[in-house]
Amino acid sequence: MQKISIKNANGAGITLSAVIDFPPDFDAGKRYAAVVVAHPGGGVKEQTAGLYARKLAAQGLVAIAFDASYQGESTGEPRQLENPYVRTEDISAVVDYLTTLP
Repeated sequence: MQKISIKNANGAGITLSAVIDFPPDFDAGKRYAAVVVAHPGGGVKEQTAGLYARKLAAQGLVAIAFDASYQGESTGEPRQLENPYVRTEDISAVVDYLTTLP
């Protein structure tokens, strides 16, 4: 598990806090399927999303769990805001991050 920060390019200046989990036998020279795990409303990456990400990584996937904008360690004001449009932008930012990995 590695903690990472991801800039959300939605124009709001938000930085997402995330953790990326790798399979136990991860080999940086190989390609892996990846999954983005979003938490339910009011949650954070250390709860449901993080648990699912760890279990998916144990099954051979690269998995990223993140705190949505305005939640947990991610930035954004007002805190605890649930905005479906921004949540889709968050997921898009995480997918964009994945495309930068070798």
